[in-house]
Amino acid sequence: MELTERVRGWEARGEREHFRGHGIHVFRREGEGPLVLLLHGFPSSSYDWRPLLDELPGPAVLTFDFLGFGLSDKPRDHLYTLGWQADLATELVSRHGTGRPIFVVAHDMGTSVATELMARDLEGRLGFELAGVLLFNGSIVLDAATLTPSQKLLRGPLGPLAARLSSRRVFDQQFGSVFSAAHPLSPEEADDQWSLICHGGGRSLGHKLVHYLDERIALADRWHGAIRDWSDLRLAWGLLDPVATTAVLDALRRLHPGVPVTELPELGHYPQLEDPARMAAVVREAVVAPG
Repeated sequence: MELTERVRGWEARGEREHFRGHGIHVFRREGEGPLVLLLHGFPSSSYDWRPLLDELPGPAVLTFDFLGFGLSDKPRDHLYTLGWQADLATELVSRHGTGRPIFVVAHDMGTSVATELMARDLEGRLGFELAGVLLFNGSIVLDAATLTPSQKLLRGPLGPLAARLSSRRVFDQQFGSVFSAAHPLSPEEADDQWSLICHGGGRSLGHKLVHYLDERIALADRWHGAIRDWSDLRLAWGLLDPVATTAVLDALRRLHPGVPVTELPELGHYPQLEDPARMAAVVREAVVAPG
């Protein structure tokens, strides 16, 4: 499937960089204050951030497509670990952070990349100043989450077959189901997202990309410990999220009592797409007053 014109426009705004032999799509914007590092989720890409960026014109921004996602390379023989993706994030910050503080905003799968960065910071081996972290709508405490049928299927023994048989009809149903009724997935957005998933052979790669769910169990002590112990943490949450439910938010509040939380009662799993102006205001407040 060809990329849509809207996605081609986003591609033109970014750059192609390389890390460990793989091509990575990177978007950078100069601006004020800390460098805001935006980490996307599964199964989408940094394309998710473009409406929020339009509503948030001031800060310096760095975002990119994780390996296997969006406009980045999608090698079939790669083991897609979040540690590798955290290494990628760290390298890009070292190239483009220019010694400034970094504020991380992370969604969905990206929240676990962020918690790995937090864990490394607690160990004193991150390599840059992590000024603050805002996490939203990620199934960080996996036992409290409600996975979609597609996630369950891709994660199981029939995952490779399910990935090969994935279709636009199934995608529209599953992806659309995580949006709130008041802010549904638009046909144009669905076109864009599906074209990005299919790009570079990614349509049949879902069973490999969903490996991060197993890591959330295997590395729970490490990543939950980072949630508990890292101080300058904030949360925002679309309360109508059917996957990263309010049960996940409650579990995070138990891990880090008193953590500042912005509740978004009218939004679902993708606040940055459902109401980018509202989410931009949340990010703006967090970056100005971290902790």
